[in-house]
Amino acid sequence: MKNTQAERDALERMRPGHITAQGFLGDDHRSLPDIVEADSELFAQLGMDFDQVCDQLEHLRDAGQKGLGDPITIDGRWLVTTGDARGMLPCPWNDGLFHKNSILVQDQQSGRQLIFSDLSVHLLRAHHFCQGKGHAFRMEPELLKAVLY
Repeated sequence: MKNTQAERDALERMRPGHITAQGFLGDDHRSLPDIVEADSELFAQLGMDFDQVCDQLEHLRDAGQKGLGDPITIDGRWLVTTGDARGMLPCPWNDGLFHKNSILVQDQQSGRQLIFSDLSVHLLRAHHFCQGKGHAFRMEPELLKAVLY
């Protein structure tokens, strides 16, 4: 797929050292449209909807914040720990600033876990961007399905 100027600019801001030390791409060398297209296709194959996944992640984040940094069990299934840091992170597409945080969700049924941030949720909802393969905050579609459903 052809990159638009906005995609080229976003991709440049995703590289290590621009917004975060690690960037957003991990060791993924595909083009930004190719990453988004492949993950969108996988979401569809798995029968998942980006907005519904983001709604569930936000539910877990909001409920987990009641633990004030300590692990808390949500809906009898998920153990959620939230952490905050000072500052904000901009979206690489320049469409918002997001609180620096991390949310760790462990599915107590399977033992599988995922970690995400407010920016991760925004990237999923607004841009269908799961982040690059090999990135610590990548929202791997199969893992999302296994942990959330």
